[in-house]
Amino acid sequence: MLQAIVIFIAQLLFVPVLTLRTIMMVKGMKEKAAALGILEGFIYVIALGIVFSDLSNYLNMSSYAIGFGVGLYIGQIIEQKLAIGYVTIEVNIMNKNEELTKHLRDEGFSVSSAEVEGMNNARRYRLDCTARRDREEEFIKIVSTYEPSAFVVSYEPRNFRGGYITKAMKKRRKQKEAIKAQ
Repeated sequence: MLQAIVIFIAQLLFVPVLTLRTIMMVKGMKEKAAALGILEGFIYVIALGIVFSDLSNYLNMSSYAIGFGVGLYIGQIIEQKLAIGYVTIEVNIMNKNEELTKHLRDEGFSVSSAEVEGMNNARRYRLDCTARRDREEEFIKIVSTYEPSAFVVSYEPRNFRGGYITKAMKKRRKQKEAIKAQ
């Protein structure tokens, strides 16, 4: 029974680490991904070693499988809380809304706007925005307040350069370096 508990706890650690390692790899964070990979491998060998030491013990195998499933769930929660990276958000609205655009910019979001043509030559306005992933919900709430019927779609950019976000990141990095130098 103690082995089954150890296996379950190992899986609860292993799978979130696996999830975070995968995210770090996708986001190009090589050093962090490698460090998490070492931890992941260590946990994996221990848990699997216990399972393979007695293949007739179905409780250990069940603990491994259940721990894996619960670990996936926990890993997803952790990933959502960390919200690493950026998101590009496209907002389509019926009319130009200067108040919405101003509010978004005042809150620190980058906003580019353009008049676009919709179905049957209908004129619409599109806002193209980029934000940190941890601010996506805040952005959508602001848009919903001003434009409840807006069509909003978001996706993660693989990379970007230039523009407001890049300038803001450089400014933030310089501020952190200045603080460290003090």
